[in-house]
Amino acid sequence: MNWQQSIKSFQAYLKLERSLSANSVEAYTRDIDKLAQFASVDTGNTIAPDKITLADLRRFLVWVNELGMLPSSQARILSGVKAFYKYMLMEDLMVADPSELLEAPKMQRKLPDTLSYDEINRIITAIDLSKPEGGRNKAILEVLYSCGLRVSELTELKISNLYLDIEFIKVTGKGDKERLVPIGGAATKALKIWLNELRVHIPIKKGEEDMVFLNRRGSRLSRVYIFMILKELATVAGIHKNISPHTFRHSFATHLVEGGADLRAVQEMLGHESITTTEIYTHLDRDFLRSTINQYHPRR
Repeated sequence: MNWQQSIKSFQAYLKLERSLSANSVEAYTRDIDKLAQFASVDTGNTIAPDKITLADLRRFLVWVNELGMLPSSQARILSGVKAFYKYMLMEDLMVADPSELLEAPKMQRKLPDTLSYDEINRIITAIDLSKPEGGRNKAILEVLYSCGLRVSELTELKISNLYLDIEFIKVTGKGDKERLVPIGGAATKALKIWLNELRVHIPIKKGEEDMVFLNRRGSRLSRVYIFMILKELATVAGIHKNISPHTFRHSFATHLVEGGADLRAVQEMLGHESITTTEIYTHLDRDFLRSTINQYHPRR
């Protein structure tokens, strides 16, 4: 079996059996494409996918590192390679998994940038509500912070998935997995103003009728556009941190954990598959940790 055939069958497995999204399948494909490229340049003679050894994979990781990729990117590629060979073994295309003993590069866990509650308020207050898009932008930021959504989840949010009477929304996350997320009062109020008083005046393009957030031409918003809105508002608010829509998601999670929220509940609301991903939010700011020790430790 050659690389092209192997990758094609692996894609079918990811789509049909693991039900992964098109973006996830594409990401896995890019990772295996890199391995296929390496297999053809390492020795001058292309190594077939079922002939790759542990030594080959170790040289592959060195090659990837020499390309200048970050440890996080290298770890993602390794994850893709392991998934590929797990599939090959499962389909009896290999007698042993060469990636089983392959170790990931060591990574330093980076704490996400967050905004304080005061900074969140300053950014939302910076919105000019006299402009046509002001009410929409306020609803966007309120929902981002209230629900901790990924930016793609926000841009794909549907009216039919809003249950504002019981203060929940249904979100479609990574891998097309759906989850219910509570929505707060401020976000609910901003959403109702946008939907009932402002959005009704926009000529909506065919096929976009169910989308919550639209531009003035009646089309759904792009992720880049949300990023630009935030950058502009942060400048107006005088906040000089590197801010993105994900900053609101990080802030949502951090503020919940700081307030004593159960980590499993935060995991469910964020849509994290693994609790270890959520555990990064337990690394809170020093002042909060110091005050907690001073308040609760018996020797303090």
